Amino acid sequence: MEATAQEVDAAVLAAHAARGALADRTVRAAFLRSAADGLDAARDGLVETADAETALGPVRLTGELARTSYQLRAFAGIVDEGAFLDVVINHPDDTATPPVPDLRRYKVPLGVVAVYSASNFPFAFSVAGGDTASALAAGCPVVVKAHPDHPALSELVAKVLRRAAAHHGIPEGVVGLVHGFTAGIELIMHPQVAAAGFTGSVRGGRALFDAAAARPVPIPFHGELGSLNPVLVTEAAVAERAEAIGAGLAGSMTLGVGQFCVKPGLVLVPSGAAGDRLVKSLTDAVSDTAAGVLLDHRMRDNFVAGVEERARLADVDSPVTPGAGGEHTVSAGFLTVPAARLTEEGAYDLLLEECFGPVSVVARYADEAEASAVLSRLPGNLTATVQVSAEEAAGQGRGPELLASLTPLAGRVVVNAWPTGVAVAPAQHHGGPYPATTSTSTSVGGTAIERWLRPVAYQNAPTALLPAELKDENPLGLPRRFNGVLER
Repeated sequence: MEATAQEVDAAVLAAHAARGALADRTVRAAFLRSAADGLDAARDGLVETADAETALGPVRLTGELARTSYQLRAFAGIVDEGAFLDVVINHPDDTATPPVPDLRRYKVPLGVVAVYSASNFPFAFSVAGGDTASALAAGCPVVVKAHPDHPALSELVAKVLRRAAAHHGIPEGVVGLVHGFTAGIELIMHPQVAAAGFTGSVRGGRALFDAAAARPVPIPFHGELGSLNPVLVTEAAVAERAEAIGAGLAGSMTLGVGQFCVKPGLVLVPSGAAGDRLVKSLTDAVSDTAAGVLLDHRMRDNFVAGVEERARLADVDSPVTPGAGGEHTVSAGFLTVPAARLTEEGAYDLLLEECFGPVSVVARYADEAEASAVLSRLPGNLTATVQVSAEEAAGQGRGPELLASLTPLAGRVVVNAWPTGVAVAPAQHHGGPYPATTSTSTSVGGTAIERWLRPVAYQNAPTALLPAELKDENPLGLPRRFNGVLER
């Protein structure tokens, strides 16, 4: 199924030719809703195929498919509203210094978007996932590079999207699909590709990011690469509810066999008796977790080798040993280490790197300074979590300080909850400082559409020549800022 260079070229050119068919926002929104309806109608067959290729289970996959349909409908609503166009109109003002001419600004689609599917979310971060939905909502055709872990599902989903496009008179080439490693390189280098979205490993994402920057005409590359997702448990919190925190952590780190990009991979827990209670609770809960199947044998081999390498380090203990659970499965577990080992550069840096699968590192800290020293060594993350006491949550003690200290580390700061579970909501941000992502944007939530748009301003353009979005009378009824006043 490897796509040739000629097939990649044909897919990109077909997508490029379909740009005009997405210009009408009413048609675009209807297309997104029809795509969602089509996915829902094909649910049973899609879930069966997805489970056969990923072993993620019908319950998990059915929920993920529903999330994907919801996301398409949510972007349809954003297209209908039109606020994403960010319309700003300034009439001339000769009294200003310097004088202001007639200026009218809005955002236009970039062009064809290359989408690189993720392995761990065969619906939500794949052919019809967030990158595709937001790009189509912006008015950008897409060419998707299918993930090799679910090629048959990718073909089925692409057919659903193309049928929905054809139903509204949009060329089916508006959604292209290619397979293969080489095709992924050809895609990022194609001169008609205007931007790219990626979810995957640091190594693969960085290679594509560098390729996008090295093109004769560099393009935006929005990559989600990797994240440790640290958790800090305060002394007051562990004294208040150690057992509940341990059980919650177990559920979060083993959810989906630890294959979520926001799995908590490093947990800072106080030394002492209260911290021991948390570790015991975590031990009990993780011990009761059944072995599970990772998405492919390469990931399984990397997981087993990764936990073995970490466990061999001095002062690293394994209350519940993670690793090979059977011929095709892995067992969940966690490692403990004195936090002091993580405060200096050296062999223990390995414990500060993501290990994909059901494992977390619990670092026991002696005091606040030691915990802060560990956090100061971390790279960027998608999430950072703090578990605080009721008193700290009320703003007493170090509560406000803790929130401020975690903000530079991540794109989403979680308090007294767990990072797994990324809601599709207007206020959501799923991104973070590098290497969590290569840009400051989000791949989940309404503002994900901004990645595929660029602003353009018209100066002194006659009314007859202006796009309808920028005319004074506002024939499209768009939200806008008109001479400094926000109009809804």
